[in-house]
Amino acid sequence: MLSAFVNAFRTPDLRRKLLFVLAIIVIFRAGSQIPAPGVDVAAVQSCLSDTANNQGVYNLINLFSGGALLQLTIFALGIMPYITASIILQLLVVVIPRLEALKKEGQAGQTKITQYTRYLTLGLALLQATGIVALARSGNLLQNCTEPLLHDPDSLGVFLVMVITMTAGTAVIMWLGELITERGVGNGMSILIFTQVVATFPTALWAVGQTQGWWVFGVVIAIGLVIVAAVIFIEQAQRRIPVQYARRMVGRKMFGGSSTYIPLKVNQAGIIPVIFASSLLYLPAMAVQFNQNPDSRWAVFLSNYFVTADHPLYMAVYFGLIIFFTYFYVSITFNPQEVADNMKKYGGFIPGIRAGKPTEDYLSYVLSRITLPGALYLGVVSLIPLIALVLIDANQNFPFGGTSILIMVGVALDTVKQIESQLQQRNYEGFLR
Repeated sequence: MLSAFVNAFRTPDLRRKLLFVLAIIVIFRAGSQIPAPGVDVAAVQSCLSDTANNQGVYNLINLFSGGALLQLTIFALGIMPYITASIILQLLVVVIPRLEALKKEGQAGQTKITQYTRYLTLGLALLQATGIVALARSGNLLQNCTEPLLHDPDSLGVFLVMVITMTAGTAVIMWLGELITERGVGNGMSILIFTQVVATFPTALWAVGQTQGWWVFGVVIAIGLVIVAAVIFIEQAQRRIPVQYARRMVGRKMFGGSSTYIPLKVNQAGIIPVIFASSLLYLPAMAVQFNQNPDSRWAVFLSNYFVTADHPLYMAVYFGLIIFFTYFYVSITFNPQEVADNMKKYGGFIPGIRAGKPTEDYLSYVLSRITLPGALYLGVVSLIPLIALVLIDANQNFPFGGTSILIMVGVALDTVKQIESQLQQRNYEGFLR
């Protein structure tokens, strides 16, 4: 791998692309450290140190912002509005015929859907920024924090400037991600997400060593490496369904006669089910936080079972939701009927399976069989930080958490494969050989 990196940097155009990506990452991380106008930095840092283990409601957003959310920086929202907008558009494509038609139009339709995603991202960013700044003004952003987080909490001008700044920060993040995609290597948005997740690792690992001892630190590192290896193995696992295309005469030329395969990944849904389940389980914690009567029976029930995330009932519900959302997301993103119809249209068939409805039934059967281990895998990996809460009394930003590892491994593998393909074009040895 080291020699492959050396070869990559020896190639002028590839070296320029990699250096461009590094420059964008530096700008991105710098923006994640610059406080928004009107923020009392000293008060924020003081409150963060006092509430380091009690950030449950904002953990997911704070993870995708690399810790910038609770520091109220100009990039406080991070990439989360874009992720939410992308998921919403993916779901709407199945529901709204107009969007489904755009998806089938190829590159032109995809460009239009991308434009809709940008508009929706800015709308979501505006709503999230308004909510976060309102919480900061009222003192409810950080629990048990009595210091004012803003220099002038009652000023409407400061409120508007902070909201506009954070929304504009999200727009800049989108632009940076698209620059990486166009001029760099890999998917820009994925690389920015990877950057924000990795940015929280040194602090989290150091906190484990400081609070639990360096022996526990070593055990955590060893277990983390084993988990990463297992995730890499599962992420690359796939069921290849062979497809044969019949030979046919078009004019005076013979076409077809080739064989290929349909790759069905074990983890066909990616990280989306984990995000869905995590977001849904933040609702009880948020309801408790904004409840005016914390002693009510339902508030006490939610506080005991659905806020701290270390209760067995919370883990069971979380695991069940991941299983459900895995099947749900796979069902809306992979359409066996459409695949079977396209195969029949172009003269393709699965050996031993008749074209049409039998092919659709066979694809549905195989997909349901491989989705189960994929869903169980996502559930087990996602429970790792929750089990760590009980075993070593870690915080919910445990460095080898399920969401973090899935993001890092997925993005790293995709980026490495893209670099490898460019190296192979120049007859260099690839990363994964």
